[in-house]
Amino acid sequence: TIDFTANLHGSLTAFSKSWQASGDNTITILANVSFLHTYKKGRFTLTNTASGKFGYNNMQMELEGERRGVWFKNVDEIALSTSPQWAMVKNWTYGANVKFRTQFAPGYENRGDKQIGNSRVSNFMTPGYLDASVGFTYVFPFEKLPFKLNLSPLAMSATYRHDFGTSNDYGVPVGYKSKYEGGLSVQVDFDRTWGKNGWLRYRTTAYSFYGWITALSATKFSDIVPTIRWENTIDIKATKYISTQIYFQLYYNKAEWHQLQVSSMLSVGLTYTFKNK
Repeated sequence: TIDFTANLHGSLTAFSKSWQASGDNTITILANVSFLHTYKKGRFTLTNTASGKFGYNNMQMELEGERRGVWFKNVDEIALSTSPQWAMVKNWTYGANVKFRTQFAPGYENRGDKQIGNSRVSNFMTPGYLDASVGFTYVFPFEKLPFKLNLSPLAMSATYRHDFGTSNDYGVPVGYKSKYEGGLSVQVDFDRTWGKNGWLRYRTTAYSFYGWITALSATKFSDIVPTIRWENTIDIKATKYISTQIYFQLYYNKAEWHQLQVSSMLSVGLTYTFKNK
């Protein structure tokens, strides 16, 4: 089976100079694509996913004594995964999960930094994340509650930093381009569509990696902190080609940032879905 969805969302706000309430002219564009491929034969199942998000906005700002519109990236993500699984007993499978995540373009703390050439905070493969694990997956036997629970006692988490010009090292040791950790991981997935025409779809993924190598080398209990990522996506279809998407993500990795990172997005625009079964 193949499931492909593409979205193009945007907004435009414009004011004349005489507009009494004031305001800035803005343009926002967001492109979003997702791909799901599933292959089944006998007791074997292979699931491949790919997704990409990229958005820019244009806002007015004072720069070198001149007020002008500056383009600035606000959404940027590449995510790939593959999961071969073999059926064991009812609702249980065993196999592997491999996930890769990075971004398309350089990122800056604010739009002025890009214009005056200040250092980047991120770039392609900076950071880059690779998670690989081997374990067991349980599919809950409830059609209306399509949960999947993956328990992987053997897991690897890698962080990459290929651009040494960024202001954040993402926990990668000085002079190195990558950092590898071994440990265990837990992941919970939920994906359900409501309505005859699939007008509402909710997807959530909660992933946690616990590095036992870090734990063995830790000098105090507070150093033993798992990496956690929780993603939520709600798709609402007004018509076949017009949709609203709500996205919310929580991410915590003590090695690269000591605070909880939060990302949220609400967008409305054109959508196209292709399914082949």
